[in-house]
Amino acid sequence: MTPEIEIQDSLSPGAKAVAYTDPLTGLGNRRRLMDKIRKLASERADDPAPFTIGVANIDGFKPINDLFGHAAGDEILCQVAHRLRACLPDGGFVARIESDEFAFVLPLVFEKKGAEKIGRMFKDVLSAPYDLGDRNVRLSASFGFAVYPFAGEQFAELLKSADTALYRSKRRGRGQITVYSEEIAEEMRRGTQIEQALRRAIIADEVAVHFQPIVNLADASIQGFEALARWTDRELGFVSPGVFIPLAEERGFIDSLTETLLKKAAETAKHWPSEMFLSFNLSSAQLIDPATAFNVLAIVNRVGLDPRRLELEITETAMMSDPEIAAKVVNELHSIGVRVSLDDFGTGQSSLGRLRDFAFNKVKIDRSFVSEITADKSAEHIIRAILTMCEGLNLKVIAEGIETEEQAEMLKALGCRSGQGWLYGKAVDAASTFRLIEAQQQVQTKSAQVYLINR
Repeated sequence: MTPEIEIQDSLSPGAKAVAYTDPLTGLGNRRRLMDKIRKLASERADDPAPFTIGVANIDGFKPINDLFGHAAGDEILCQVAHRLRACLPDGGFVARIESDEFAFVLPLVFEKKGAEKIGRMFKDVLSAPYDLGDRNVRLSASFGFAVYPFAGEQFAELLKSADTALYRSKRRGRGQITVYSEEIAEEMRRGTQIEQALRRAIIADEVAVHFQPIVNLADASIQGFEALARWTDRELGFVSPGVFIPLAEERGFIDSLTETLLKKAAETAKHWPSEMFLSFNLSSAQLIDPATAFNVLAIVNRVGLDPRRLELEITETAMMSDPEIAAKVVNELHSIGVRVSLDDFGTGQSSLGRLRDFAFNKVKIDRSFVSEITADKSAEHIIRAILTMCEGLNLKVIAEGIETEEQAEMLKALGCRSGQGWLYGKAVDAASTFRLIEAQQQVQTKSAQVYLINR
């Protein structure tokens, strides 16, 4: 028996009731939860019949406190407590264990499907409007569940498993439900391993920048290059940017990574012919950071790259996270001469009005449409519509993911002037990029000589 449990067991009934109760909501607290799980596990020790514990966290609760004040936040927490207590299944127990985090014990829920069903019910109950007197507020909640004894046999182990499941729910977005499994635990361990290795790699300057050509579709001449992150770790091997870029965003160190990569990319691009541009992807975190334009200008000025040769790509999804701040960031980037492209167009949630409101310079047609253009009439019609619309808005268009001559020919026939994809070259390192540029210059020189001879 731990010292904490010995102290709890020695308390008088009145003192114990106070020590085991959350003063705001009247629910049990963390001590009461531990006591409940300890007794339930003890009862089932000889024949370990499963039971489930869960953790619920209110999504975006801190901004509610900041916006409406702590009194309103406390009122919402009390309403959450009332709702959870009212809809508990038979034998269930709920506690408030942290500011906006609640935990529950479900003795009659034995497996994953049952936990998910309860989670959906709780989610619906908590998503109804909260009455704050002169206003209503809507919130969502994320959930993590762990089933005894598969996710652990002791309180600390079970709660850790539920927290791991909750963390995965948070990673997937708002209002998600996750039940702990060994696969999820392994995924989380892998994520932590990658995070630590990536942090070391950034400090050691081991994350590389490769460049994929963006070409004029009429003659395949190179107009510029998109910078793409590449990382091979000594122990992990090659790690896809589709894995480590979102991880860096999620764990809060995307700024240091992208600033390092932009500096590297700009140092390479300043040696290219002056008519060639550098395209670089802006993270969602940077798009809502008021200091982004200043930081970008500081980097290109320090390196010596003309900001007018830089194009920053943003996605529709990132743009929609906070449209007002994003619009301000885009306008500030324009003011320092940087151009801005809307990446993956057609796959996000923005309205067409955003194209006008944000004053983009270019639109990039997502590869999912380009890959189907020769086989699916609807993809062809979508691309045709995008090209017509962008022409009316005086926006340039780049088609992504071109892999075949047939795709390229159809895009040209539809009026698309620029593109990139494996047909024109995969992403390569800085040295190989210079060789591509030199090869193009040699071809252009020979063409000019032939032209002069034939005049």
